Amino acid sequence: MSHFEYISSRSSALPADLDEAAHRCLVAGFDGATSVPDTLKELIDRGLGGVILFTRNIRDAQQVRRLTDELRAIRPDLLVAIDNEGGGIGHLVSAGAPDVPGSYALGVADDPNLTARCADALAGHLAGLGITASYAPVADLQHRPDNPIVRTRSFGADPELAARHLHAWITATEARRIASCAKHFPGHGGTVTDSHHGMAVDPRPYDELSADLEPFRAAVAAGVPMLMSAHVVFPALDPNRPATLSRRILGDLLRHDLGFDGVLVSDALEMKAISDAYGEAAGARIALAAGADQVIVAVGDLGVTLDCRDAVLEALRSGVLAQERIEEAAGRVRRLAARYATPPLEVAGWDAEAGLVAARRAVRRRGVPPAVRGAHVVDLFPSPHPALNWGGEDLLTEVRAVDPTATGTSVTGEPADPAELADGTLRCCGETPLVVATCDAGLHPWQLRLRDALLARRPDAVRVDTGLPEGGDLCSYGRGRANLRAVAEVLAGVTDD
Repeated sequence: MSHFEYISSRSSALPADLDEAAHRCLVAGFDGATSVPDTLKELIDRGLGGVILFTRNIRDAQQVRRLTDELRAIRPDLLVAIDNEGGGIGHLVSAGAPDVPGSYALGVADDPNLTARCADALAGHLAGLGITASYAPVADLQHRPDNPIVRTRSFGADPELAARHLHAWITATEARRIASCAKHFPGHGGTVTDSHHGMAVDPRPYDELSADLEPFRAAVAAGVPMLMSAHVVFPALDPNRPATLSRRILGDLLRHDLGFDGVLVSDALEMKAISDAYGEAAGARIALAAGADQVIVAVGDLGVTLDCRDAVLEALRSGVLAQERIEEAAGRVRRLAARYATPPLEVAGWDAEAGLVAARRAVRRRGVPPAVRGAHVVDLFPSPHPALNWGGEDLLTEVRAVDPTATGTSVTGEPADPAELADGTLRCCGETPLVVATCDAGLHPWQLRLRDALLARRPDAVRVDTGLPEGGDLCSYGRGRANLRAVAEVLAGVTDD
């Protein structure tokens, strides 16, 4: 196809090379696990920069590899990406993902070599599946106890600790020739709103925000090839627009001050912080104009992606979006694809035990509660986040794996009748030891009510925190399978290390 050949879309006609460049700036989600939709094939033919996989696209390891091979057969330099943070955040449980704890537990263990071994396991697994871009690790600092979205996805609140673990993660991932992505620039940890559900605002003054930049500086220094922007308004940086849409933040701060010249990708445009305030299509156009190189449209409905694509093409045709800006962005995406789009022919093994070793080191005790074999375990935790996978992990299953005499129940989401559930639990429990586990109960009052109802009648119960610590006897700092197995071993008196 020559430079002078023109391609038509629903709303514009552009030179072929510019049309291709605009498509490079898009990352699309899609429905289906066994075939590639025709609309997606057409987008890839036009130059689509990448696809993002979710749980809806995953059945097992062999199926994922067939799917990624089929995608690259359409165009070999297509980037195939996924969110793969570890712990309870990932979409590859059914494809045999390595069991590693989330980042907060790695920060508590504070062994960068162990973090690197966990990151290597995740990256090696991706390479074998033909996925070569991972939207991880999280570089946000977890500041506020009422932050609803960062929490155990962060390495912690200390910028120096987060920086050294980010360096370890990024370096290990790079060694596998997998593209990592530090997120969510310039930080989501100072908010009390989940940007999936609404516009988040971080009201702190600039001198307080500066610490949050340190992990991102460390990521840039480590050679991270991608950064992801936050759908967060920072009045001290730009009072008018969220970071994803802000020239001041993406251009002046990230490109000029931090010196990042890799691919800047937006968080998903269908998140309510963008879609409610701007709409996905306008969000795509504004984000690219502000300095993003790729925008993610993660929903399975490819019609939304087409709307975003057409808005970008129309903005180019009308001159609202500068051709030079899209050519710059596409150039960065092409360089990223040249290094990472092709999966390795051979994948070396990884340390399958690293995750459990790290999770064991992260478990913290308040005092030394005795082993409680044969316990009745009540595991309370919130319903899965709609955008973040939950692989079905629960504490009772992990306790029973090391203590088959244990009994109990898992409660995900507010029960219809908490009092009846508490009464029934105590009747079943009788005189046996009782374990009551909660996950971020301060954000979910139903957990507090149910926990307190149980403890009022059984003050001897062992309390477990499976999120951030909230005064329990044990804390796992996460709900990944490795986290839950590690705390189960303590409960059952298993002493392997």
